[in-house]
Amino acid sequence: MEKIKIEQHSFSGIIWIMGWLFTIGFLNLAFWKGVLAILLWPYYLGITFSMFAR
Repeated sequence: MEKIKIEQHSFSGIIWIMGWLFTIGFLNLAFWKGVLAILLWPYYLGITFSMFAR
């Protein structure tokens, strides 16, 4: 008889959603930029924080 191992990866998904919501709120993104931030939120944060470094 084989043992079945069930793994849940919901924690990493929750962290990803929290990062996405943080980006939308922190950067005051418009609706469509917020939708685009679903995939590109590190890009938007990088642009914003690079302005602080200058």
